[in-house]
Amino acid sequence: MGQHASLYKTARWKALRKNQLSAHPLCRYCQQMGKVIAATVVDHIEPHKGDPELFHDPDNLQSLCKGCHDRHKQRQEHRGVLAGGDEKGFPADPRHHWNR
Repeated sequence: MGQHASLYKTARWKALRKNQLSAHPLCRYCQQMGKVIAATVVDHIEPHKGDPELFHDPDNLQSLCKGCHDRHKQRQEHRGVLAGGDEKGFPADPRHHWNR
């Protein structure tokens, strides 16, 4: 969580997290790869970097399983595209140059 850990301890965040997982209980990345895996992590699509508006924006949230958050999401933030492919072998990330 880093230097913005206090944001994750608020009642507002806990309610957002609960609503996100209730509305979107499956891992978004796994679904893109044709898998059905329960989500356990609520991730910020665009890193908030401590911006409270972006942190609390429900449109900036996605549900992920811990494995995808810890592996794929971190790699995506460093490389700019999501690693992995769909069931046909095409890149799962619509921003990948093969999908343009």
